[in-house]
Amino acid sequence: MIRSMTGYGRAREIIGDRDMTVEIKSVNHRYCETFVRISRSYMQIEDILRNYIQKNIFRGKIEIAVNIEKTGDSESRTLRLNDGLLREYITILKDAAEKYSLANDVSAVSILKMPEVLQKEKEEPDTEELWRDLKTVVDKALAGFFSQREKEGRFLVSDIIKKCDEITEHVSFIESRSEKLVDEYREKLTARITELLEDKKPDEQRLLTEVAIMADKLAIDEELVRLASHTENLRCLLRDALDESVPAVSIGKKTDFIIQEMNREINTISSKIGDMEVTLRVIEVKTCIEKIREQVQNIE
Repeated sequence: MIRSMTGYGRAREIIGDRDMTVEIKSVNHRYCETFVRISRSYMQIEDILRNYIQKNIFRGKIEIAVNIEKTGDSESRTLRLNDGLLREYITILKDAAEKYSLANDVSAVSILKMPEVLQKEKEEPDTEELWRDLKTVVDKALAGFFSQREKEGRFLVSDIIKKCDEITEHVSFIESRSEKLVDEYREKLTARITELLEDKKPDEQRLLTEVAIMADKLAIDEELVRLASHTENLRCLLRDALDESVPAVSIGKKTDFIIQEMNREINTISSKIGDMEVTLRVIEVKTCIEKIREQVQNIE
């Protein structure tokens, strides 16, 4: 199934004691770049998440925002005694008692009331368990994300195929018109020579030679065949990609190459044929190719 490079998906689930939200969005990009936004408390799964996303997406600039919150008072913490700071407090109190003749009546309760002697420490979440739960939410967000990409991809393909049909019509006209150009050139050349020679008969052999030279210059058979072939290849590639039974693959680069070759052939035709009717059709073909090129930039 063909996909656009732009898409958005969001999912939220409460699993165990965690409220998880995942948002995935992407825009056009030549390669695959993934950016993850997640709180520092869960940074250990950032690379796991990035690698998982990149296995399923071929092109585009992807941004993933992950928000994980503990539900209620379920956040697990442990208390830790700051031994280094406590020793400093005791040393200062002992020095002050000796210096100022004070009773050194420090108790455990008073020590625990001292700032930062007791510190709350978060319990590190289990990475495998965390990823197992988060993956469920990520997959749901990806489902919506891919659905939007595929829907837009179908619209892109439909539009590009219409442009290919227009190109085929213009190429057919150029082909039929080019076949008449040599005959028209021969008639004009004969009429001009006859006019210049007045009553004398023109050299038939020389006339045929000139016509043959011009016919060779105007020959665009090869270019027309290649242009028609490229157009049909693009049409078939896109139609095959619409098949839902076909796994998603990246065809953006293939279509880019075909567009380049189509441009090459129509430019060669334009340089060989100076006929106004052909020129107008060449302009139409170039316009269609440019519109296709812009659309292809959106395909994964």
